[in-house]
Amino acid sequence: MSAQTLFWLTLGLIIVFTAAGTVATNRLEPYWGEDPKRVVVDEMIGVWVPLLACPASHVGWAAAAFILFRFFDILKPLGIRWFDRQHGGFWVQADDLVAGIYSLFLILLAQWAI
Repeated sequence: MSAQTLFWLTLGLIIVFTAAGTVATNRLEPYWGEDPKRVVVDEMIGVWVPLLACPASHVGWAAAAFILFRFFDILKPLGIRWFDRQHGGFWVQADDLVAGIYSLFLILLAQWAI
């Protein structure tokens, strides 16, 4: 699979799983509470975002993408906490997408600098 195909496939899956996660979360919140911890699709799509910039065969960049995503996801700096405080299925996904976007920017910056 070419790098370009992998990029577009991953981007498409991010969009599809964000929509599916939004629907699933909206349906499950009445039973499991707000931002149910058993729904982890938001974590999955969040880490896929910085992986868009990582070469498929480079484990180091993938590890950096994961570590950066977890950093932003756990600490929620730079406005991510605002997204986390919103209510509804989309917002459960949104804070992880923003954490992924910040991680993506740092991966791209590091690749440019190197």
